[in-house]
Amino acid sequence: MSFTSHFLSCSGREIHYTEWGSGNAQTVIAWHGLARTGRDMDDLAMHLSRRYRVICPDTIGRGLSQWSPEPAQEYCLSFYAGIARSLFDQLGIEHAHWLGTSMGGAIGTVCASGLGGHGLKQRISSLTLNDNAPELAQLAIERIKAYAGSPPAFDTVHELEAFFRQVYKPYGQLSDAQWLRLTETSTRRLPNGRVTPHYDPAMVQQFIHHPDDYLLWKHYDQINVPVLLLRGIDSDLVLPATVQQMQQRGPGAKGLLQVFDVPGCGHAPALNVPLQLDVVSEFLHRVM
Repeated sequence: MSFTSHFLSCSGREIHYTEWGSGNAQTVIAWHGLARTGRDMDDLAMHLSRRYRVICPDTIGRGLSQWSPEPAQEYCLSFYAGIARSLFDQLGIEHAHWLGTSMGGAIGTVCASGLGGHGLKQRISSLTLNDNAPELAQLAIERIKAYAGSPPAFDTVHELEAFFRQVYKPYGQLSDAQWLRLTETSTRRLPNGRVTPHYDPAMVQQFIHHPDDYLLWKHYDQINVPVLLLRGIDSDLVLPATVQQMQQRGPGAKGLLQVFDVPGCGHAPALNVPLQLDVVSEFLHRVM
């Protein structure tokens, strides 16, 4: 099944998203990670689109969405949650399952908590966190900031693909065709003709101006819907001690948390192989 590509004005900014399975009644919001784009969700969206309408946004400053003219104020989870609310309203989404990789999971946590006045708490039916937690390992954050804040430029797309293969090796098993698609959907050409990852480097200002943005325990504790945590078994971002704490509070204390350790992956599983896709599908089927 193929997708369609769309643009909307959300919170005053142009946002791009792809839509799969448009005729289906139930909706899944699939939101990508920090320095990525919605096209990362292609394999997942294709798999789920047999049953669900799947919306895959590009966050502001990523992919084909507008770059923020006010990066210090707008590159933060609260602003992203406001964009999500606008998407829900404009697309007529009354209820949706939320699946987010890394940053996308953090946005979903904010939206599902009801804190911040975004008005989505009652509209999110379940939450899948792909290698994301209410507290992230600081050393891993520093690693991500190091490559995301100063994206390299290369003379050829082939060289950029080699860079992606190295940086995103923890994603797990990707075929040559999948690496090529990741590269083609993550590339922009600079005025000097070189190529670089398709995002605004200023998005890392989030960590400067909003240093506690990813400390989300108060949000996690307010979640009252089923939660699936997919943790890359070798993840350096979501630590086992954090998972244990998640199991003891918030939805974990209410019996609403399911944890699945994804073999062969670090941060973050690419959601592109049958095992990972089946775990997500089975979770969504149970919470329908």
